[in-house]
Amino acid sequence: MSIHIVALGSECPSVGPGEEIMGQGQLQGGLLWSYLGHEALVGPCDLENSLHNPAFMEYTSRVFGDVTVVVRDCPSWDLLDSDWASVRKVLEQADILVIKYSVTDKLAFQQVRNGYAPRLRPLLRHWGVPVILVAVGARLNDEGPPCTCPLCASDWSSCVPHSEGLQLSRDLGATYLELPSLNHVFVGRYFGSVLEYFMIQCLKHKAKERPEKRRGNKVNELRPPHLEQPARLPPIRVEESSFSQDMQWLLERGVQFADVAFYAGDSGKELGWAHAAVLCAVSPYFRQLLLGPKTRDRPQSRCVCRERDGGPHSLLSTWDGGIIDDMPRSEGHMTGRLTRLVVKDPLLCMCLWETLMFIYRGAWEWEHFQEALEEKLKNSLAVAQLMERIRSLIGRERGPRDTPSARAAQLGPQTLVNLFNSPLYSDVIFMVQGSVLPAHRAVLVARCDVMAAMFSGKYAEARSRVVPIHGVSSDTFLSFLEYLYTDSCCPASVLQAMAVLVCAEMYQVKRLQHLCEVCVCAYLQSMPSRELASTGISVVRLLRRAKCHNAEQLYIWLLHFIANNYLIFSHKPDFLELSEEEREQVERLRWPSRGYLQELSEYQRRRRKLRKSRCIVM
Repeated sequence: MSIHIVALGSECPSVGPGEEIMGQGQLQGGLLWSYLGHEALVGPCDLENSLHNPAFMEYTSRVFGDVTVVVRDCPSWDLLDSDWASVRKVLEQADILVIKYSVTDKLAFQQVRNGYAPRLRPLLRHWGVPVILVAVGARLNDEGPPCTCPLCASDWSSCVPHSEGLQLSRDLGATYLELPSLNHVFVGRYFGSVLEYFMIQCLKHKAKERPEKRRGNKVNELRPPHLEQPARLPPIRVEESSFSQDMQWLLERGVQFADVAFYAGDSGKELGWAHAAVLCAVSPYFRQLLLGPKTRDRPQSRCVCRERDGGPHSLLSTWDGGIIDDMPRSEGHMTGRLTRLVVKDPLLCMCLWETLMFIYRGAWEWEHFQEALEEKLKNSLAVAQLMERIRSLIGRERGPRDTPSARAAQLGPQTLVNLFNSPLYSDVIFMVQGSVLPAHRAVLVARCDVMAAMFSGKYAEARSRVVPIHGVSSDTFLSFLEYLYTDSCCPASVLQAMAVLVCAEMYQVKRLQHLCEVCVCAYLQSMPSRELASTGISVVRLLRRAKCHNAEQLYIWLLHFIANNYLIFSHKPDFLELSEEEREQVERLRWPSRGYLQELSEYQRRRRKLRKSRCIVM
């Protein structure tokens, strides 16, 4: 039998359209020649159905003792444009396709991705030929392994990032490899293992197509052991967001932190309480109304209500604020300023509670808000008028693209982003490693049960404006506060995600802990094998921290991750830090399994024995 391999592209960045590329010296320094060794013979092939094309350098070799490998190598993509029809005939004869490029030659990579990949993609899908995409060379910023961080762009102008090569392999349905150099270790261990796997599969497929020859073969056929796929990593489940429910709880039960009171304009009756920080974060109208230096500078609503005499008046107005002394307070809570707002619009006066609920839940549930108004007012015209006034109140006019999804994308949990790390209406200051972080008790109490107990009970924090935080870095605590205000978390690294996870466990914010677990898993899973082997991050110590801080999902995931990459982690010194029970579980889940390695060793021993027993002359 014979195997036909077609190689396209060059692993050498110096090869260009105007340079000599067909020299034997350059060919012998290539990837496939390095794998085949000294047995390769340059020249036209004498096999049946052999096709000769001047764009390809042809040479042959032998693998597995008696299998002929025919390689057709074209190092320049420009040569393929001259006669694409004959190139397609060569590709049709291929059993394996190898595409090569240099990571330091970004122009050549872009030429492959934009010009030739669209031509090859439909052909490869139709033929079902296995494809190996190989990136050769080290990037410019590599002192150690190449940086795969999507935020690192220090050498993107001249080097091909890992993410772009991986995306091209997905588009072509190829197996992606990165080789820092063409020494025998990388070529033999990484590229050679993958190529041999596809060659063995190709031989199996050809043997099935010729069963009569296989039955007539008197020599015992050696079959390599079958390698099963690694087990799937367990999923990390994240709780649904409770941001809207937390803010609704603040409106309903957070009266001890309220600093705004609403009164009816006609009767002077008290209508309800609210929190100035939340109102100012959602509505620019409230922000100008509550923070305006003078009454004449305060805004007038763009919604005009007509009295009997026809004169316009605003929806809301303020009158003298005073010390809050008549509100129900928890013991030890500090008193503050009270701002009294007079509701002058009768429709808003009737539906003030529904309006505040809409604002607190994120000001994006317009359909639910309209249903609540229709149930309350029983008048479609009044509902439409009040809806327009509320749009003016929160500074949002109806536009041509005012869809529910667009409103949800702009508002929702992002309504409090203006309050994050802002001194506006701040009533507590956290001192963390010398950093001053302003915050708002109302938001903290609504979003975190531990903070609610700390600021509402008989603790010193309930009476003090400055609260020191120990055992947490300022960056970590700032990320924790960012989640409380925005309901999102984006740690910059694995270690930062673990630090935020510890902080979330300290304050019992379970959903943030799950988000950090997802971040850790995503960072580790995106690392290629060689980066895992050389990284300074100890996965075993991450496992220990996850168990110590009750991150049960991350603990189980890391055990499976270590087992799936057993050949990498078993050679590291910290592997011995695993407990006996953990090591037993890793050994049970390890990939490749111990039985497969024993079968592979026996297969290699029998193959060497069979090769020695054959007569060289025959």
